[in-house]
Parts: sequence; structure tokens; C-alpha cells
Amino acid sequence: MTSVANLAESGIIRGMFTYIDPTVRERLTEQGTLFQIDRDGVLIEPGSAGGLGHTISILGPIPLPLRLCGSAIDVLWYACVRNTELGKIEELADDLRAQDGQQSFATLASYMAVNSVMVIGDPASWTNPLVRVHSSCLTGDVFGSQRCECGPQMQTALQRIESDEQGGMLVYMSGHEGRGIGLWAKAATYLLQDAGEDTYQANRSLGLPDDSRDFSDAASLLKFFVAGQPFRLLTNNPKKINDLGGFGIEGITRVKHVTGVTNSNKRYLTAKQGWGHQLSEEDLEK
Repeated sequence: MTSVANLAESGIIRGMFTYIDPTVRERLTEQGTLFQIDRDGVLIEPGSAGGLGHTISILGPIPLPLRLCGSAIDVLWYACVRNTELGKIEELADDLRAQDGQQSFATLASYMAVNSVMVIGDPASWTNPLVRVHSSCLTGDVFGSQRCECGPQMQTALQRIESDEQGGMLVYMSGHEGRGIGLWAKAATYLLQDAGEDTYQANRSLGLPDDSRDFSDAASLLKFFVAGQPFRLLTNNPKKINDLGGFGIEGITRVKHVTGVTNSNKRYLTAKQGWGHQLSEEDLEK
């Protein structure tokens, strides 16, 4: 097996660990494609005192042409991660270099929840952009599961933003699987649901909160990208608006976002309705 030392000498490891290589960080910073914001969405200087605590490093913009349901959408992608998580990566780097390169990379990557911002249109012209804050859902967004409406919600949101005269953005929250309980626990809740519980009862049976999602990073990203303007939020969940408001986000107009209703997820959506999502009986008949 090729040793990590040999990989490092050949330059392969250097390429793999570009996000902790100081020379690469400096180059991206000089290009303006790596920058940091604080919890209030304000740009901060790399290495400044403001770089401690709840701050976010952002890579981008990265042109990312998409094709969804036959429609072509051009977005600018920004990859976003908390600096506290980047700090954990750097602390582990020396130890991980003594392992196999591929294994090291997978271990490092597993410590970071990388959120994404996808911008459509010209933010300089926004006055009331259309926004979606979307919680990650591997089964729905990637596998196309019909047990929820997450996949159609994400795709339809991008299409609605692209066709809107204002444009806007989608914030994809990678650490929100299963309303914040993670994929493994989410799988367990599915088995409990199949035994008769609804999605919220299943969480409680596992001793977990109904909804443990943290929207603080989403709020910081909205403060930076929307920059204090009013915006329209694609959501049926008033709690999401309240949570964002708790982090100082104002000027939100809720826009109903109902799509992907099927016989397979009506029970799930009915549970959401009972929990407070603003869904009508007509919505659930679509």
C-alpha cells in the first residue's frame, strides 16, 4: 500500500488537504473566493479576533449549471462551514496524515457539516428576493423517496426562484437530516412509523425532540447575502420563520410551498399539518 509519506512527497496529499493548506487558503483569499462572515453576516478579516466563535468560512462563487426535471438553471454555489468545525479538522490533521490517504480524507470530511448557498440572479438588483431554507434529506433529495415531499420541494424551489423576476437563493442546510436527528435515527423513526406512529411520535419514542434543527448558520448566511432587505420565504412552517426571527432576521413574507403530495406521504403531511404547518385540506388533495 502506498504510504501517506509517499503521497505527501508526490503532492497528492497536498491536493487532498487544500482546505487546511495555508498557501491555498491565502491564494483563495486573495482571489476573493474564500472569505469569512460573523454571526451578523458581516465580513471579517481572516485571522482577526472576529474569527473566533460563531463565524462561517465561505468558498465561492462557483458556477454550477443545474438540470432539474428537464429545466436548465444557472446558479452560483457557495460552500459554507463553521470555523469551529474547520478548527477541529486542523487539530486532527497531523494524526490523520499517519493513516491511509483515502481513509484520512473520509474521516476529515465527516467532521464538517458543509452548508450550501445557491444564488440565482443578480443580488445587486434584489429588493424582495425569493428564498428557500431547505433542510437536507438524503432519502428525498437524492434517492427520490416518496415518504416525504422534500425532493420536490427543493427542485420546485429552485425552479420558482429561477422563474421569479427578482431571483433569489436557496440555503441548503446539511446538518438537518430528519429535522436534526441524523440519518441513523431517521431510519429508526421510519420503522416506528410503519408500526403506526406518526413522524413526531416516532421522534419522542426515541427520546428525541420533535424538531432539533439549528437555524443560526442559515440566519448568518441570510444576513450576509440578503443584507437586511425584506424577502419572501418559501415555507409552510411558521416555526422556521420564528426560529429565524429569533436570530434577528426580519422582513420575512411567507410564501406557501406545496408540491410533491402523493398517497405515500399524505399521512406524513397530515402529521405536519397537525403540528402547525400551514397546510389546508385542499393542499393535501393535490
